[in-house]
Amino acid sequence: MKKKILASFLSVSAILTSASIAHADQDLSPLPKIADEWRLEVTPYLWGSGVTSSLFYNDRYLNTATLSTSNVLGDLKSGGMITAEAHYGKWGIFGDLVSATLQTTGNSNVSVKPPQLGGAAVPVNVADKVTLQQNIITGAATYTVLSNQNIYLDGLLGARGIMATATVSADLSAFGYSRGVVDSKSISTLDPIVGFKGRYRIADSTWYIPFYADIGGGGGTTNMTWQGVLGVGKTFEKWLDVSLAYRTLYYDMNGDGLLQKTTFKGPQIAATFKF
Repeated sequence: MKKKILASFLSVSAILTSASIAHADQDLSPLPKIADEWRLEVTPYLWGSGVTSSLFYNDRYLNTATLSTSNVLGDLKSGGMITAEAHYGKWGIFGDLVSATLQTTGNSNVSVKPPQLGGAAVPVNVADKVTLQQNIITGAATYTVLSNQNIYLDGLLGARGIMATATVSADLSAFGYSRGVVDSKSISTLDPIVGFKGRYRIADSTWYIPFYADIGGGGGTTNMTWQGVLGVGKTFEKWLDVSLAYRTLYYDMNGDGLLQKTTFKGPQIAATFKF
């Protein structure tokens, strides 16, 4: 009899514990709740972005701007990355800033006039250093189009601006010059974008799948730009989420645009603070 009572007690305890955990998970849902009050989120993050780009520079293409994700921290000289959101009811505003200076070395074909050849120009291959400074700002108005216990989805309409400066320094000391050659080219463009973003809750738990996508272009020098983010995250407290995702940003500019078919892609780790 005592064994039966003990077994019954343990079974009830297990059921109550499971129910308590399930209830806690429900209270700690990773999905935002729509309410007629302000809801704010601030997300600092680190995007380990590799860069593949052909820079159109002084009427020629430089294929040296290839920075791998594996050594991006060595290539990243400075930067700051943050996202912020504000919502009231179904409406909201969204902003994202990526500011970074990346640097790599390579080789380019240039025309020089070595003094020993009497000033005649000859094509040569020289070592160079390419520095890419960029500020990418995305802003949009959002509207919640779907919200239930499994998914939260916002549509967005806005714009993305990019300000980029490429600086090339070439060492010409082997050709009779006392110093290297330094030159730079800058470009800025603002493009309209449309897209969506949101979260999918995994099995009624505190785990979720964050997603984001946008596409746009036609704002001057840009033929097309698009961006996508997909990952996994967890809500630890009502005020804190942590996520790991893979992010890709693409730019295709017209004939004289600085960034020709440029892809920024790599893993991103983020912490979201909710107020």
